[in-house]
Amino acid sequence: MSGQSDDSGGMPRPLAPVPPAPAPLTLRGQTFDAGRPAVMAIINRTSDSFWAGNRHAALDSALAALDEAVEQGADIVDVGGVRAGQEGEHVSAEQEIDRVVPFLLEARQRHPELVLSLDTWRSEVAREAGVAGLDLVNDTWAGHDQDLVGVAASIGAGVVVSHTGGLPPRTDPVAVTYPPEPDGVVADVLRTLRDGAARALACGIPRERVLVDPTLDFGKTTAHSLTALRHTADVVGLGFPVLQAISRKDFVGETLDLAPDERLEGSLAATAVAAWLGASVFRTHDVRATRRVLDMVASVRGERAPLRSARGNGS
Repeated sequence: MSGQSDDSGGMPRPLAPVPPAPAPLTLRGQTFDAGRPAVMAIINRTSDSFWAGNRHAALDSALAALDEAVEQGADIVDVGGVRAGQEGEHVSAEQEIDRVVPFLLEARQRHPELVLSLDTWRSEVAREAGVAGLDLVNDTWAGHDQDLVGVAASIGAGVVVSHTGGLPPRTDPVAVTYPPEPDGVVADVLRTLRDGAARALACGIPRERVLVDPTLDFGKTTAHSLTALRHTADVVGLGFPVLQAISRKDFVGETLDLAPDERLEGSLAATAVAAWLGASVFRTHDVRATRRVLDMVASVRGERAPLRSARGNGS
């Protein structure tokens, strides 16, 4: 605009760089990266999941949800048998095994190339699930069971390294702080994920099978989760593929003052930001919408070619 100037003395400002590409994740012979980000579909074998749209206590319901997720573009399916929060029923390890192992066995038969992930903090559950050819152990509770990463290595699975601020399983955060606020949470996330990833490597899990997850909501206020999300590129800088589990979480709901049923758009907006910053695996309840968002961001980053490019080409 006439009359305005900038600090560059009239010279064009340099273009903002595209954030660095993430380290690749390789599971079941498939590689996921910035050009091929992975959608991790959630299948909850529970009747008390925080979102009613993903409660599949009956095996038939869970398998139907599995087939639908694959049809909509899921690369990974993550099954869980226990609600994450402290509300809801108590579930023993034996009950958890009964919920997840039959599902994993049937999933492997139906979709031999699908990457199968198990959301558990219990080593005995992961050990039993190994018979299904499990590809990934999603340790959402940050190594609470110290044997879990070793079990993952013994069954040939990768592992998700998470950050919960030291809280035990199924504990909701209360008056949690990470001094110095507001950015202290970033340093704690980076330290915890770096240490957890080093332990996974020491247990024999190959680097390309180690995912790090800042674990939004877990051990965090909404402000902490938003801060951690803004610093996704710093998590990518650790040199491991990055998982973001954003879908319909409380930090989205509190930010927009919306119930779980109304959190799709907020979840997708946060997903686009995290993907632009280099996260390449996204755990979601909404597979088709997330698949489209991730593919679009990958193309904007220049990592993925458009599927069709006819406009303006004279054809």
